[in-house]
Amino acid sequence: MLHINHLRLAHFFWEHTLSSTSWAIDATCGNGKDTRKLAELTPKGGVIALDIQKEAIEGTKRALEGDLTSQIHLFHQSHEKFPLLVYKFPISLIIYNLGYLPGGNKSLTTETASTLKSLREALSLIIKGGMISIMCYPGHPEGGVEKTALLTMISSIDTQKFSVNEYHSLTTPTAPSLLIIKKLA
Repeated sequence: MLHINHLRLAHFFWEHTLSSTSWAIDATCGNGKDTRKLAELTPKGGVIALDIQKEAIEGTKRALEGDLTSQIHLFHQSHEKFPLLVYKFPISLIIYNLGYLPGGNKSLTTETASTLKSLREALSLIIKGGMISIMCYPGHPEGGVEKTALLTMISSIDTQKFSVNEYHSLTTPTAPSLLIIKKLA
C-alpha cells in the first residue's frame, strides 16, 4: 500500500506551485526546514519567513547558513499581520505549519484567532494560480480548536475563486492534516 506522509504531500504541492522566480511566505518558520525547502524551490525569487518566537528565528538562521540567505527575509513577528515587504512581490505560495516549535516549549502554540486573521489576509494576497498550504496538528488542545475553526472558515470560501482540499487520516483523527487552498480567479 502506498503511503505518503503529510509533509511529503505538502512538498509535492509546493513543487508544483512554485517556479524558480516565485515568491513564497513561510508564515510560521519554526526551525527553518520549510523555509529552506522554499528557498531551494525559488532560487531566483525569494522567501519571506516569520515567526513570533525569537528562538525560531535563530533556528531558521542556523538552518539557512550558506548561499540561500540572500533570497530570504526573516521577520520576528506573529503571522497575524504580514510585514509590508510582502506587498512588493507577487506571492505564489503561503505556508503555515501550525502548532508548537519542534523541540521548543509545547505550551507556546499558534493561536486560533491570529491564524484566522492571517488566513483572511493570505487569501487576498496570493496571486491567481497561487496556493495556501496549512499543516494542522489537532493532537493538542489548541490545535484541535484551530483546525475546527479553519475548517469552518474555509467551508464558506467562494468556490468560484478558490478550490479547497483536506488531506488527513480517517483512521487517526488526531494525526496531522493538510489543507490546500488554490486561488482560481
